[in-house]
Amino acid sequence: MKGGGGGGVYSGKRRWRGLVIAVLGLVFLSMLVPLLFLLGLHNGFHSPGSEQQSSPSIGLGEYGTKIVIRDASNLSEGDRSNHVDDLVKQFAPTLSKDILKNISHPAENETKSPSAMHDNEEEKGFSVPPHADLQSLPIENNPKAGASVQIIDYAKGGVDQSGKSCELKFGSYCLWREQHREDMKDSMVKRLKDHLFVARAYYPSIAKLPSQDKLSREMRQNIQEVERVLSESTTDADLPPQIGKKLHRMQAAIARAKSFHVDCNNVDKKLRQIYDLTEDEANFHMRQSVFLYQLAVQTMPKSLHCLSMRLTVEYFRSPFDDTEASLADKYIDRALQHYVIFSTNVLASSVVINSTVMHAKESGKLVFHVLTDEENYFAMKLWFFRNTYKEATIEVLNMERLDLNNSKLQFSLPVEFRVSHSVDAQSRTEYLSTFSHLHYRLPEIFQNLEKVVVLDDDVVVQQDLSALWNLNMEGKVNAAVQFCSVKLSLLKSYLGENSFNKNSCAWMSGLNVIDLVKWRELDLTETYQKFVKEVSHIVSTQEAQNEAVALHASLLTFQDLIYPLDGSWALSGLGHDYNVDVYPIRNAAVLHYNGKMKPWLELGIPKYKGYWKNFVNREDQFLTDCNWNS
Repeated sequence: MKGGGGGGVYSGKRRWRGLVIAVLGLVFLSMLVPLLFLLGLHNGFHSPGSEQQSSPSIGLGEYGTKIVIRDASNLSEGDRSNHVDDLVKQFAPTLSKDILKNISHPAENETKSPSAMHDNEEEKGFSVPPHADLQSLPIENNPKAGASVQIIDYAKGGVDQSGKSCELKFGSYCLWREQHREDMKDSMVKRLKDHLFVARAYYPSIAKLPSQDKLSREMRQNIQEVERVLSESTTDADLPPQIGKKLHRMQAAIARAKSFHVDCNNVDKKLRQIYDLTEDEANFHMRQSVFLYQLAVQTMPKSLHCLSMRLTVEYFRSPFDDTEASLADKYIDRALQHYVIFSTNVLASSVVINSTVMHAKESGKLVFHVLTDEENYFAMKLWFFRNTYKEATIEVLNMERLDLNNSKLQFSLPVEFRVSHSVDAQSRTEYLSTFSHLHYRLPEIFQNLEKVVVLDDDVVVQQDLSALWNLNMEGKVNAAVQFCSVKLSLLKSYLGENSFNKNSCAWMSGLNVIDLVKWRELDLTETYQKFVKEVSHIVSTQEAQNEAVALHASLLTFQDLIYPLDGSWALSGLGHDYNVDVYPIRNAAVLHYNGKMKPWLELGIPKYKGYWKNFVNREDQFLTDCNWNS
């Protein structure tokens, strides 16, 4: 009986021992499973959702260059780390200038086959892994598939998503920016920014590896140090002396981080954030640059403003003998050659008169009528009183004080229009200058004259113009150089649905011979007013009205009344075209600086400025006092 009782106790102990072992095993497993997940071993098992493809990201690189990044989530485990390296190397926000050589023209923007993309992967700056899915993926907010690497360089003729090139969008600003592009400066600052972006992309993945706490702390310290340096330095000269060692430590830390297999999604998310910020910053700087360019070309230089103010003050300080009465007969003498200039720029109008007189065979026959506003009238009067131009006669008229038929005139300069169009798949920008509203009052202003030559204030005369006075205009009213690179069909948005010959060439102001007798017979001023009324009610703002109406009414008023001058009489484009040949410049009778880059501006095209500066009176004391020569 004792033996039986002892066996029951022994079997009970074995059952309790088994329960204890089972409990301990469960406790061990409950601790082991989280530990496995913390160690990242779960990366070898993919959840069903991990097989879904994520959409590619879109960003903007340096110089406004647009980049579309393919998704690469379908890489094999062995290629994943290499693919991250390629992403970071090829798509750092500060792109190398070599990437700007691959300009995507309209004909080259077609979607390429996977094999073609693989052959051209080095040209596109994007390394395609051997197992990557090359099929195009849909882009967020864009229904089109087939996204590929697309590089758009506005400055060299690339086009944006709307199909507009830089010239079509911003005009001569793009030409000026390309000509004045400078070599990269402050290379050390840019290198620090590049490495900072790469370190930020890798840091979140390294921070999730418990075994790499030391590397994680080192990367965080390097990132903080570089951020502090960049917050205090914008150029290489501002950098501290030991910056080379800090950059070397960051490079070493990044190299160690690249040796680990990290999650591509973390790096991809960080890169997306960086490109979003870069895109916003690039767009801001592009808009700011265009605005500052437009401001510079529309603002009178300080030296010229000083000249006008000094002349006005001197006019009232030192009264001079007015010789208007003695010259009144010359102003209306039909036997003389009368030139009309609309200008508010003292120096520009002086260059036009000086260059015309210097090349004239008989300067005593020349009479210049300078039409200006009240603000610049007194400065003009004193300037042309102090300066003589051989035997030529000069009259200055204040148009805002001139009373014609009990109606006061509002002064306006010739109007320039930027016409951007494509020729043989290449964008071109032309500047078309036309008459302003005030030009159509010429028959009333000069009632005693029969013919005048109208000159813009941005021209330089290189030959004698006396032959224009013997010109047989064959019953036409306006003799002008035609601009056949711009057909009227390109201007249909301005001309509306009026009946006109779409193949006719546009004409340019700058050098125009006007038959005032024929003008009065046809009553072209009334015709112009009729066209003005047709368009005025369509355009809302006054500024837009003045420009749009001037082009619309001018082209239609002189339809079939233009006598075409030979192209050698006037050469245009010197205010916007960098590629005008030297031979036509030397042989042209008149050089026209139409465009935004006038020769008296700092933004003027340097190689054309000399033709204009040759006729500036550099010895004048007012120019010296206003530092114009400097």
